[in-house]
Amino acid sequence: MRSNRLKEIWASGRHVNNGWLGIPSSHSAEVMSHVGFDSLTIDLQHGAIDYAGALAMLTAISTTQVVPLTRPVSLDPPQIMKLLDAGAYGIVCPMIDTPEDARRLVAACRYPPIGERSFGPTRAAMSQGPGFNTDEANREIVVFGQVETPHSLSNLDAILATDGLDGVYVGPSDLTLSMGLGANGDSTDPQFLAHLRHVVDRARATGRHVGMHCANGPQARRMVEMGFDFVTVGSDTGLIAEAGRNRLDMVRGNEASAQTGQAAKNTSAYPGVNTR
Repeated sequence: MRSNRLKEIWASGRHVNNGWLGIPSSHSAEVMSHVGFDSLTIDLQHGAIDYAGALAMLTAISTTQVVPLTRPVSLDPPQIMKLLDAGAYGIVCPMIDTPEDARRLVAACRYPPIGERSFGPTRAAMSQGPGFNTDEANREIVVFGQVETPHSLSNLDAILATDGLDGVYVGPSDLTLSMGLGANGDSTDPQFLAHLRHVVDRARATGRHVGMHCANGPQARRMVEMGFDFVTVGSDTGLIAEAGRNRLDMVRGNEASAQTGQAAKNTSAYPGVNTR
């Protein structure tokens, strides 16, 4: 079975740059996989993607060395197992609020005797081969539980103590929303930043990895400096919108500059005369 490159990156002391996929398209997934991300997460929770779409996207990503991850709709063991069977190398599961949630998540992702994952690696046996076996799958699959509410933060140490859990992933917008700050994942509120530092400190103290869903590149850089070793740098939808706005601003800015310059020239050279 192929090793999980994320574990190799972490072992080398580097952080993982993750991309996010919400568009149900194998073509856009393949484009994103050639950008240079270490991993890509297919989002079934808030993205416009179903299982069939995720299957095609996992196939497209496997044209590269990018590690494919998925976020299920919820803590739904049958869906989690099906996504792993389709070839996902890891799960980022939303709304892990209690140690019981964390144990159920691990059980869905690990084969016996560690967990309860049912055997049937429909596509994984090919995409993760050769030599797929349950022991190696248990070692290589990465399991992240999302902590995104005050309830999850109050249970953080117990969640981190869960055997088989690789780490936690902060959902910042849900966290700020639950704190009365609105859905602002890039908040500079001191209490919010204190929560982030607390998650990093506790994860590090227990030997777990810690991820963050970042609103933009500068925030991702700050989170790496804070100690996060798995940062989502951008999403397909966000990057399309950002690139489109930047391109339009560039063109419109040039047009405005050109018009201003021409108007100034017309005024100075031919006062009172409309030369257009």
